[in-house]
Amino acid sequence: MPNRKRVAIIGGGPAGLMAAEAISLAGAAANIHVDLFEAMPSLARKFLLAGKGGMNITHSEPNAAFRSRYGTRQDRIAPLLDRFGPEALCEWIHGLGIDTFVGSSGRVFPTGMKAAPLLRTWLHRLRADGVHIHVRHRWCAIERQADGIYSLCFDTPKGEQRCTADVVVLALGGGSWAKLGSDGRWVALLEQSGVPVAPLRPSNCGFDAGWSKHLRERFAGQPVKPVAASFTDAAGGVHRQPGEFMITEYGVEGGLIYALSAPLRDSIEQTGSATLTLDLLPGHTLQRVTDEVVRPRGSRSLSSHLQSRLGLKGVKTALLNECIAREDFSDAHRLAVFIKALPLRLIAPRPLDEAISSAGGVVFEALDEHLMIRHLPGVFCAGEMLDWEAPTGGYLLTACFASGHAAGLGALAWLQSMQRTCQPSAII
Repeated sequence: MPNRKRVAIIGGGPAGLMAAEAISLAGAAANIHVDLFEAMPSLARKFLLAGKGGMNITHSEPNAAFRSRYGTRQDRIAPLLDRFGPEALCEWIHGLGIDTFVGSSGRVFPTGMKAAPLLRTWLHRLRADGVHIHVRHRWCAIERQADGIYSLCFDTPKGEQRCTADVVVLALGGGSWAKLGSDGRWVALLEQSGVPVAPLRPSNCGFDAGWSKHLRERFAGQPVKPVAASFTDAAGGVHRQPGEFMITEYGVEGGLIYALSAPLRDSIEQTGSATLTLDLLPGHTLQRVTDEVVRPRGSRSLSSHLQSRLGLKGVKTALLNECIAREDFSDAHRLAVFIKALPLRLIAPRPLDEAISSAGGVVFEALDEHLMIRHLPGVFCAGEMLDWEAPTGGYLLTACFASGHAAGLGALAWLQSMQRTCQPSAII
């Protein structure tokens, strides 16, 4: 078909699929051919894994609070959410024939709680709208030709394959969970093309704590709940989070830890460690704890006394023994203070590949308002490969969908503005 424009989308996660949808909706009428390339044998593997225990798609909290979850990048993410935020995302899911509901924590889930039905319906619609999907195609090179068309190279089971495209959308994920496709290999390719990329770092991750052999062997795998944690960063900002976490062989992980992982990681990078302060009895005042600790215990052991008067036992008692000096147990008032404010020293984040997500990526300063790389006209970026991070709770997915939607619309607008023609190209 003469003058047909071609779009190549590289990456088959939520961001890439949403970019494909935004473009394909106008594809036939606008004479646009959409190819989507994925390195893995199937699409959206990390998305499916995230939904294994319940697909938390977004969050229902007010806009201001929602956007604050993106920290120092909220000014960059906010415009994306203006166009495709939590409400629009829910409406889109409903358009797939899947209802949503709000859980007690404010998190939003699709009915049935699973990602697979949503993905299955979505892929069916994308294929029906003309999106051509190519799996086992690992992107390995990009070159802008003299006529402005991009030449792309892919490693495939059949050897090297090449194609050309008028517009390219990159949605290659971050650097965590390499076995699911997010391996960060794209960093070197973009840096070779002169694109500035902030180093990929673990986000929503666990931390090493240097446990004693006793704690490691006796309590690894046990939850610590309920607790409240606080942390003061180098700038004096105080971060607080109630919840629970898990003792691991190496240290700590879990929802409470993930929520504080960004400032904890930054502190470790700056000073070599971070001290998390734990309130082991968040339902008790310091005065109540002090009154019970100083109460005469007769012939009972201190551990029996703490369990009887305060319900403090098991892993919480083990943490006290791990984190404070022996002599602190002899001073009832000091012990009460430590029960309400136990210092837990963390020494390193866990490796990037173990993290739920990653920070770092293509810096926003290299992109225009449509997420196009300024010095690579017609190349757009979306999803976790951008330099932002957010806690779990639907915030990660929402921004991936929103950035994919923005990049797709940006690519479409770019195509519509092109005042030239090109010959159709094909996968060879």
